[in-house]
This record gives sequence, structure tokens and C-alpha cells, in this order.
Amino acid sequence: MKERRLPKVGVGVIIRKGNKVLFGQRLNAHGHESWSIPGGHLEYGERIEDCAERETKEETGLKIKIVKIGPITNDIFKKEDKHYVTIFVIYDWISGEPQLNEPDRMHRWQWVSWESLPSPLFLPIQHLVDSGFSPFDL
Repeated sequence: MKERRLPKVGVGVIIRKGNKVLFGQRLNAHGHESWSIPGGHLEYGERIEDCAERETKEETGLKIKIVKIGPITNDIFKKEDKHYVTIFVIYDWISGEPQLNEPDRMHRWQWVSWESLPSPLFLPIQHLVDSGFSPFDL
């Protein structure tokens, strides 16, 4: 009998600062060298906003303020044999400079224009861009 597998839930944090958003280059096997935003797995019993704020603090040290729980993507990573449903949350930057708190997972952080995103993009971000979403059209 084939094992039943369920998708995992990821939370992506789009942090806006002026007319830019925070992106980092991934260093782990899942999406290695692709560009992504802060985020991670939603823990059992955790609120989406709490996950977004926890992951942002762990990864960047930034202070942020929620704007909106945003779109959702359905992401099947064929090469890695993984399936995620990614919930995006839009935040505004309040203070701090992005710190590289997890150098084994992220190469660097930088503020970039949504219209000039680096490549390659992490699959959930690519799906979001392909859908025509902009975090500035709220």
C-alpha cells in the first residue's frame, strides 16, 4: 500500500521598505541558490502571523508590522519530491538592518525592487510573480 503524503504549509514574509522588498539567496538543498524571502514552516497550533514574525526575527532580526495576509501558492518541487502550500504575509519594515542570522541557510539579504527581482527565484516566489501579484497593489 502506498504511503499517504500530505503537503506541508510554508509561510513567506514579504517585507516592504519604501518601494523595495527584502530578498535573500538560499543555501540549502531545497531551492539552493534561488532567491527568496524570509519564511519557513508553519508549526502545529501556530498562528500564521506568529510564524511570519518568528521566522523574520530568527532569519533577519528585523522589526516589522503586519499589513495583510496575502495570496497562496500551490508549489510542487519535482526535483526534491516535495509539495508545499505557501501562504504569503505582507509586512512593512519598522526598523533594523537585515542580519545574516542563519549563514548556513542564506547567503545574503538585500533590498530589491519588485519590478527587478533577482533570479532564479524560489518556486513559490516564481508562482507568485507569474500570477501578476504585487505587494504594492494593496
